[in-house]
Amino acid sequence: MGEMKGSKGTGGRGTLSGDRKAGARSASQGSRRADGRSTASDGRRPDGKSIAPGRRADGKSISTRGADGKSIRGARGAGEEVYAAGAHHRGRRKNKKKGNVISNIILVIAIAVFCVSAYKLFTIGKGYYDGRSEYDKIKNLAIGDGDKKDEDGPKVNFDELKALNPDTVAWIRFDPEPKIIDYPVVQGKDNQEYLHKTFSANENSLGTIFLNVDNNPNFTDENSIIYGHRMKDGSMFRHLVDYEDKAFWEANPYFYIYTPDGQELKYHIYSMGQVVDTSDTYLTEFNSQEEYQNFLNMTKEVSLYDTGVEVTTGDTIVTLSTCTSASDEHRFVVRGVRVWEDSAQ
Repeated sequence: MGEMKGSKGTGGRGTLSGDRKAGARSASQGSRRADGRSTASDGRRPDGKSIAPGRRADGKSISTRGADGKSIRGARGAGEEVYAAGAHHRGRRKNKKKGNVISNIILVIAIAVFCVSAYKLFTIGKGYYDGRSEYDKIKNLAIGDGDKKDEDGPKVNFDELKALNPDTVAWIRFDPEPKIIDYPVVQGKDNQEYLHKTFSANENSLGTIFLNVDNNPNFTDENSIIYGHRMKDGSMFRHLVDYEDKAFWEANPYFYIYTPDGQELKYHIYSMGQVVDTSDTYLTEFNSQEEYQNFLNMTKEVSLYDTGVEVTTGDTIVTLSTCTSASDEHRFVVRGVRVWEDSAQ
């Protein structure tokens, strides 16, 4: 008991207190350097600066690879992140550069196509303009600007026409419509010569209205054929297709042909329609009256509509032929039977 009390005495308290203080001082001294500053155990270097996460105390990056050289999953060093970001931007720059090259190529192609198309349109337009201007001059030369017309129709100056082109065999016109069909007619050495050559021998897509090479130029054959182009600007035989409409035929049932020997021939349109270029429509010679009558019957049967105009073996007809938009083999034809002849010109 005396020892127990003695240990609680002043000396005992002093001993316990001293031990605790000594221990506390010892712990405190263990967390500080000799100069009193804290050690690096609080995440700082000995100089007091913070140690960055993922870096060593000397400032160098801590490797993110293991001993086998492979990347440690879930850990990426700052250097690797910078490299990946740089590679990503380089990839975007390459893709952008490639896209710009493709866009430039497409632009160049588009410009080239535009220029070629514009040139072709200009050439076509110029061809139409030159051709129509030429035929306007020829018309003024041959029949004037209406000053040579009388109640029976125009008076054609074939001397002027033959001086310009010896192949001249006729002049064809419609009255009252289609008024634009008002042209000289030639006959070449074959049916190809005037396809792309104008009356004045200029190369032009309008060509010239021409009589079939196998026909007599005096239009005495049972079936005389006259060819002309179907031009998009409405010139030449383009308006023959207007006869698809029966009302148009009713208002314009006649066309006229003038010849150098002074004849004015009037034709009553009795049949019209689309045919192929190998059709019997293009027959010009017949071995008998019966064969010719069968031909005439065929031309009436294939007509778009019945005109009621009678045609017999005692008649002669003219077939006007032009191309169509259906195909290269199809043609549109208008057939007229001669109903009147005047030699007063």
